[in-house]
Amino acid sequence: MARRVYNFEHPDRFTAGTVGEPGNRSFYLQAREGDRISSVLLEKIQVALLAERLTQLLADVHERGVELPAEPSPADVDSRPLDEPLNELFRVGSMTIVWNGDDQSITLEARALGEDEEAAEDAFEADDDDEDDEDLDVMRVHLSPLAASAFARRAGEVVAAGRPPCPFCGQPLNPEGHICTRRNGFMH
Repeated sequence: MARRVYNFEHPDRFTAGTVGEPGNRSFYLQAREGDRISSVLLEKIQVALLAERLTQLLADVHERGVELPAEPSPADVDSRPLDEPLNELFRVGSMTIVWNGDDQSITLEARALGEDEEAAEDAFEADDDDEDDEDLDVMRVHLSPLAASAFARRAGEVVAAGRPPCPFCGQPLNPEGHICTRRNGFMH
């Protein structure tokens, strides 16, 4: 199958969001440019790491003397639900974040998970071998530093809005409780 690239040069919106109740949520990245909407499915940990890495990239760039806009205001952070229709293009396997020094922007690429999980794991570990990734679909989004910072804040909020952690073991608490290893297998 031919590779499809969903490119968003100047997105009107780029956000992370969920569908479902805490403990049973599906996480999405969604980009919109005009009438075109693209949504990709990913894991909660991928959203958390993306937010963390974007924040770190912006801090590193700022340390190197690049003037960046101030922190996003609450009005800059997109807190609206995901746009409809929510049609999943693919499940994300790997992501890449690149700082573009020429125009001071960030390019984020989310690549589809390969059909064979071993191939996806090998692609994650390989440094120079992109040949396996050439047939995988990609969503590419170009962001300003302010948009990237606002996205990272929103993504962090989405991840934190899940189930509260158990005060004993740190695992997520279900409404009905869970078997806590720190309490010798008793329900908490």
